Amino acid sequence: MSGVSTEEADQLYASYAPHVTKGLGRSTEGVIKKASGSRVQFYDGREVLDFTCGIGVTNLGHCHPKVSAAAAKQCMNIVHGQCSIAFHAPYLQLIERLLPLMPHPSLDSFFFWNSGSEAVEASIKMARTVTGRQNVICMQGAYHGRTFGAMAVTKSKTIYSEGVAPLMPGVFSIPYPFWHQCGLPPATSPHTLVSQSLYQLDLLLAQQTAPKDTAAIIIEPVLGEGGYVPAPTEFLQGLRAICDKHGILLIIDEVQSGFGRTGRFFAIEESGVKPDILLIAKGLANGFPLSGVISRKEITDKLKPGSMGGTYAGNAVSCAAAVAVVDAFKEENILENVRARSTDLLVGLNTLRDDPAVSPFIIDVRGRGLMIAVEFTPSASGTSHDPFAQAHSPKSFASRVAKRCIEKGMLILTTSVYEVVRFIPPLNSTKEEIEEGCRIFAEAVKEVVKEG
Repeated sequence: MSGVSTEEADQLYASYAPHVTKGLGRSTEGVIKKASGSRVQFYDGREVLDFTCGIGVTNLGHCHPKVSAAAAKQCMNIVHGQCSIAFHAPYLQLIERLLPLMPHPSLDSFFFWNSGSEAVEASIKMARTVTGRQNVICMQGAYHGRTFGAMAVTKSKTIYSEGVAPLMPGVFSIPYPFWHQCGLPPATSPHTLVSQSLYQLDLLLAQQTAPKDTAAIIIEPVLGEGGYVPAPTEFLQGLRAICDKHGILLIIDEVQSGFGRTGRFFAIEESGVKPDILLIAKGLANGFPLSGVISRKEITDKLKPGSMGGTYAGNAVSCAAAVAVVDAFKEENILENVRARSTDLLVGLNTLRDDPAVSPFIIDVRGRGLMIAVEFTPSASGTSHDPFAQAHSPKSFASRVAKRCIEKGMLILTTSVYEVVRFIPPLNSTKEEIEEGCRIFAEAVKEVVKEG
């Protein structure tokens, strides 16, 4: 909205905000004027710390100068070069940058699309095509998108698919190795959770979807919308073994956890597990719409030319921005900063958790890198671990904390059907910004605790 005055912005908001579809939710009212780095300015004069990154998109902060400059330069060369007609240079340059970063050298075939949901759709289509099988197994608590196929494998909240059944058929789910999903106490060991989840997978393959009918298993290595829960290495390795045994493809959805969010370029690296298909988006182009479906040539060579595509797929400006993102990661030591700031964030949150006045209200502090969550007890008394004691209540603890943080000058989000607040700060945040965020969060939590 460059060149728009405050008065004009107010008039636009008053006149046209009511015309925005009701199905689009918002965390705060008002109109954003500009943003830079970790800060967002509104026309009403507010300047706030942004610990949402557009839900994990602007990983290098808003309007990163190198990324924005690369996009602007590309706009003066070619904006749209349809990928089914001819290649443009940024598409190929992006492959050049990404190949050395792949979590396994066998991942050598790239298709760029626009959004995470579309990448999920493409992966399901690809898996069904190359295996000749129809069924897909997903995780309880998973989020893979809002389009039709992606919506069918999304199990984090019913809001995403409510009222639109029947969904895409052939979808089955198992519990993620998370104590909530397995119906076990919070202190349950990871090994027990993994054993329970893998047992349910074995049972599923024996009772509901035969291996010869199962095309793929799709999983987020860190559950995103489901509560920011890292998958134990043992579980990912168990899935890989089962997929290898039965010829099932393993789809790793790194739409949110990829591109440095967990302190590695891809979260799956920590396990050493090889994906058959890797999905990327969000932080890939730092705000420009772009996603990727990455697989092995031995798989994608089975696809017929023309079976994949899309009008805006692999947009030239978005690809140029993504090339600049990869270069910035190297030049600015982003991964090292993520690991250092993760330590700062965890120290701040665990210090709050250790406060005797607060500790009864916090079940868990968890995550990887700068993908961190705090889960609160659902009871206002701070004594109940019943996950649905106050589920979706307008007075829910997590929502009240998030609202109070916004009032105090920090954008932050809740997630999952549980009482969870998630931290998604820019990967190049400073130590001072992390400390500022922790201070605001601690003040908000203590005020909500005091209110009861």
